[in-house]
Amino acid sequence: MKIRLGYACVPVTINETSSHTLTYTNYKRLGNNKDKKLDDVIISNFKGLENILKYNIRNDITFFRMTSELIPLLTHPLVKYDFFDKYKVYYKKIGTIIKENNLRVDMHPSAYTVLNSTNEDVVTSTINILKNYHKMYEYMQIKSKLVLHVGSKTNGKRESINRFITNFNKLDKEIKDLIVLENDDKSFNIRNVLNICEKLNIPMVLDYHHFKVNRNNEKIEDYIERIFKTWKETPKVHFSSPKDKKNKRSHSDYIDSDEFICFLEKIKFTNKDFDVMIEAKQKDDALFRLIRELKYKTDYKIEKNTIFL
Repeated sequence: MKIRLGYACVPVTINETSSHTLTYTNYKRLGNNKDKKLDDVIISNFKGLENILKYNIRNDITFFRMTSELIPLLTHPLVKYDFFDKYKVYYKKIGTIIKENNLRVDMHPSAYTVLNSTNEDVVTSTINILKNYHKMYEYMQIKSKLVLHVGSKTNGKRESINRFITNFNKLDKEIKDLIVLENDDKSFNIRNVLNICEKLNIPMVLDYHHFKVNRNNEKIEDYIERIFKTWKETPKVHFSSPKDKKNKRSHSDYIDSDEFICFLEKIKFTNKDFDVMIEAKQKDDALFRLIRELKYKTDYKIEKNTIFL
């Protein structure tokens, strides 16, 4: 069983970001300078992402979540701007770095991406968002995934799940192929999401933190093999630790290594390689601290700083 660690969006140990934003309100206020400002922000984000990827490569981090804020205002209906051809050189450069270094990357669209909304305008907007992410991947010339939640629980779980399935089945195949579903910490638990994924033949990413705060006496050992079987590629898991006992849903700065080891011991019977996205507030620093603690507490064989057996 080989396990690879990754982190999300923004490193904390270097001063780089690919998440500079520009709100629509501020964009409008800039008048004739608005497109120049948008161009500056987008180019800055591309350069930041390039530097982050290079930092990851130097530190053997080959699993990474790119920010969903890479291109500000990309899906805003009132912004008419060339977000693609104008930046094709930048997209291609990012894609080349990803492919030449065998990086696994994905994205997690914002909470406004709700495929099962009861509001048709929200569903239409969601589909547009998904199409734009697909286009970004095409311009990067990479194959990757988008992680989504089931979404709204309006009118009850059963009806909400049916809405998701109905709307999913209306999507074009290339958009369907992007989608990975994640269990959440309030509404759609591990059983709900796994059943949807098996029915639609799409991957499920297990969020272990969400599983622990939103379950009905289920044991992860009873579900992990089914979850892994939803993947045609290496399965992916999200892992975080609660901030404290009063804030169980909030993410801690770092990972509780004892909890992490306990999780691995519970599922090692699968003998399956998988990747773990560390969702801690201290990002890459949390990843490296976890590795140091694993070296101290276990006899796991550490490879290349972020991979272990």
